[in-house]
Amino acid sequence: MKNKLCTLFAGLMALPVTLLAQLASPAAPANPITASEKGLYSFMSGAALRAAEKMPEENYGFKPTPEVRSFGQLVGHVADANYMFCSLAVGEENPMKGIEKSKTSKADLVAALKDALAYCNKSFEGMTDAKGSEIVKFMGRMDIARLTVYSLNTAHTDEHYGNMVTYMRLKGIVPPTSESEPAPAPKKNP
Repeated sequence: MKNKLCTLFAGLMALPVTLLAQLASPAAPANPITASEKGLYSFMSGAALRAAEKMPEENYGFKPTPEVRSFGQLVGHVADANYMFCSLAVGEENPMKGIEKSKTSKADLVAALKDALAYCNKSFEGMTDAKGSEIVKFMGRMDIARLTVYSLNTAHTDEHYGNMVTYMRLKGIVPPTSESEPAPAPKKNP
């Protein structure tokens, strides 16, 4: 009897902890693969945008060597690619092309990148894991899943964010993902 009472008491004590844990932990998303892909994309695209915003205008024409894209061309290229990949993922005609070749000012390129990222974020709205498993033609010859198109876009953005980081470092600028968290404000003495 004593063991049963101890077990009952322990179970009753654990009940509030268990209920609290269930209330505190968010439910799994309905489309966990899509949600995971969107989360990773949001992180990488946000880093690329912050780099584009942080680089001073006078460095937008900077090329470490003559054979590579300028910083501004990288920003335009990332914008172009986001439109290309995300339109393919949702089965739409690419709504914007040629940003890399037609825009040169920081203001125009940052605005174009913001628009491209907004387009991609909107493309995720109707995506589900089931729809993401549908096969599309990539580059006219390769069959891949719609969600894989998003993965390629994220990888491509990450690749060129890496280029942007190098350009920033060569100019003595700390890239966004290397910035340290601001120090906490000192506490005032009462």
